[in-house]
Amino acid sequence: MTINEPRQSDAIKPASAARIGIGGPVGCGKTALIEALIPVLAARGVDLAIITNDLVTKEDAERLRRSGLIDPARVAAVEAGACPHTVIREDPTLNIVAGDELEARYPGLDLMIFESGGDNLASTFSLDLVDWWIFVIDVAGGGDIPRKRGPGVMRCDLLIVNKIDLAPHVGVDLGLMLSEARKLRGDRPVLTSNARSGEGIAAVADAIVDSVLFKF
Repeated sequence: MTINEPRQSDAIKPASAARIGIGGPVGCGKTALIEALIPVLAARGVDLAIITNDLVTKEDAERLRRSGLIDPARVAAVEAGACPHTVIREDPTLNIVAGDELEARYPGLDLMIFESGGDNLASTFSLDLVDWWIFVIDVAGGGDIPRKRGPGVMRCDLLIVNKIDLAPHVGVDLGLMLSEARKLRGDRPVLTSNARSGEGIAAVADAIVDSVLFKF
């Protein structure tokens, strides 16, 4: 079976790896976040693989394969061919099949990360695809993002405000932005990060381990 073939019901096997999604607008730092997470999770003994989504390219997958951070064979690419949310929400078949193929190749996997293509604030993940999902926004997108109450911001299991180092350079009151996000999300967590410097990445790894990797 290839990632372009329909998923056959008799080929479906129970997944043993936890599956998480990472979504967010274009340029918010999703791929940089994954790059920062790989060594932190690996140091904790987490065996992982990654599936990236792009519209009509494999750009993010190729970036991760070239990074030297992970075996390139553990990175698969899905070309959405339409709005990025289509293959993570409306019909996640391509992603499910790609995940099943990677898991068959590496049966000891603990964690599979699905990176959505850059999308708008309405982007959400189907729970048929992932067990838990992260939505990433960045301060350069505007301090008013939480107030817009997009489904991605409101429904995700973990909201990450990335590129916090840029706040003073783009006129964003980071404290206010975080306060509004936490107020709107209630008990759902909000974390901050600077994926380039590594600030906040350990806390994100902790959240993943605590929420979906119960054996660690």
